[in-house]
Amino acid sequence: MSKEANIEAQKKFGEAVNNGNLEALKDVVAEGSVDHDPTDGQVAGPQGYIDFFTELRTAFPNLKIEVKHLVADDENVSFAYEVTGTHNGDFMGIAPTGKAIKARGMQISKFDNGKMTERWGSSNELGILKQLGKKI
Repeated sequence: MSKEANIEAQKKFGEAVNNGNLEALKDVVAEGSVDHDPTDGQVAGPQGYIDFFTELRTAFPNLKIEVKHLVADDENVSFAYEVTGTHNGDFMGIAPTGKAIKARGMQISKFDNGKMTERWGSSNELGILKQLGKKI
């Protein structure tokens, strides 16, 4: 596939997360897709992402991920992003605070035939926890 097709698949992934239509992740994530930075108990494939983002959107119902910089080739899409939201549900054992969060992250996604097959990523979880008042 071309880098343009990979970028389009990555955009569809982001749109699904931002609008909460998480079932659409099945269209752009391969069944055996491996997340090299999974959350505790995250399963492989689209269901792992559906479960993860369901929890995140429950904690932050207005969750938005905005791509700030993106580079791509015929197999990979890499991007820096900013995530924002309002803490209105349980997050990592922290009861809702109503506080707004903003954090940065980076991700590399590998694609084959228009579907994500691997992912590496890092978000500023410590920064989010501090914004929610967690003493570290």
